[in-house]
Amino acid sequence: MAKVKYKFNRESLSYDKITLSVKQKLIRFLTYFFATVLIAIIYNILFSSFFHTPKEKGLIRENQQLITQYAELNKQFDLIDRTLEDLQKRDDNIYRVIFETEPIPASMRSAGFGGTNRYVDLQGFDNSELVINTTERLEKISRKLVVQSKSYDEVIRLAKNKEEMVASIPAIMPISNKDLTRTASGWGWRIHPIYKIRKFHYGMDFTAPTGTEIYVTGDGVVESVETSMRGYGKHIIVNHGFGYKTVYAHMSGFKAREGQKVKRGEVIGYVGSSGTSTAPHLHYEVLKSDTKVNPVHYYFNDLTPEEFDKVIFISSNSGQSFD
Repeated sequence: MAKVKYKFNRESLSYDKITLSVKQKLIRFLTYFFATVLIAIIYNILFSSFFHTPKEKGLIRENQQLITQYAELNKQFDLIDRTLEDLQKRDDNIYRVIFETEPIPASMRSAGFGGTNRYVDLQGFDNSELVINTTERLEKISRKLVVQSKSYDEVIRLAKNKEEMVASIPAIMPISNKDLTRTASGWGWRIHPIYKIRKFHYGMDFTAPTGTEIYVTGDGVVESVETSMRGYGKHIIVNHGFGYKTVYAHMSGFKAREGQKVKRGEVIGYVGSSGTSTAPHLHYEVLKSDTKVNPVHYYFNDLTPEEFDKVIFISSNSGQSFD
């Protein structure tokens, strides 16, 4: 039963019964209702700020686990990065040096990095930076691995061709020179025998009687057989592949023809004094990637260390070349 409320009337000194109109009852109800709702909202906000529901607690634990896993994953990426960097250094500084090929440019190893933002879909979350950084690192490592894999495919191919390459390198002297007495003018500045001016000598001269046999210094193909009244005179150019070529100049005659495959030690011609020459001798040149290099560094199949030192001494002591 509802409680009846009374109000003291000071004029009549009696208690009058309080009777509320419908409007007053409605206002009172709405007041209580909205106050209750407001209190409930405030309570919910305060409670959710300091206390989590079981579902929220589960999500928080899951989020922490993911953060921990990302951190551990980045540690693994650091290890993979260091290992990959070591492989790249070995590739560039050991394997490619052995097989005499150019290292892979850094620009090629890092190709495809940067540019437009490819991680827009990963932005806008609490841990977006961590997720984006990890994803980016994974992508970079994957691309580096692809480049390194292709590089090792090439190294394997070079290794299979190593025997052929070793046979092709011009690694012997072009004439019989066991006592080294036929070693004459070497690489460097010399006095030209005809013009009597200081001129760089891009090769090595070997003195020998006319008709002395000339040997090809590595496996290859005769690229050209030419005859001239000047310069190299009668000369042969052999292409050994792998970037190597050799030139045999001032010959008296040929024993090889253009396009012929030749093996190291095979006779390809004879010593003479054709072209711009002052005496019978062989002018011999070695080219690596179309650049003339000092032939003395390529006699490793012929000479002991002591003989090598002697050849360098003899060839550098000459003040005048023969051509």
